Amino acid sequence: MKLLPLLLVLLLAACAPNVRPDSYGVGAVGQVNRTVSGVIVSARLVSIDGTQGGGAVAGAGMGSLAGSSLGGSGRANAAGAIGGMVVGAIAGAAAERGVSRTQGREYVVQTENGNLMTIVQGADPELPVGQRVLVLYGSPARVIVDPR
Repeated sequence: MKLLPLLLVLLLAACAPNVRPDSYGVGAVGQVNRTVSGVIVSARLVSIDGTQGGGAVAGAGMGSLAGSSLGGSGRANAAGAIGGMVVGAIAGAAAERGVSRTQGREYVVQTENGNLMTIVQGADPELPVGQRVLVLYGSPARVIVDPR
């Protein structure tokens, strides 16, 4: 029973979003993406909220398990399970929000043809206003330093 909180923390840590511009999923290997060059005209720090749902489910399951051990009768155990499920779901959702939230940067890029586009990505590396960049289309889109 003492391992349950540790398991919840590990489960929630797995929900943390990966928003690094230098990290690719296996599905991106071999894909060709359109790339345009431009200059960063605006940059600001933003908060990125990760996926939600798993924390509430995990919390409800663990709360129901813990709550069902309360009381000495079947009716008390059922009431404890229901109460534990509700409290666990609320606590699990709150914990997931805290674990899955991360910092990011919103960049507004003016392309060579004058168009503006906005991209949000991880906070590191920080790119300054005026930096020449390449915008890589895709899912997710990325902004990287133009090496030319």
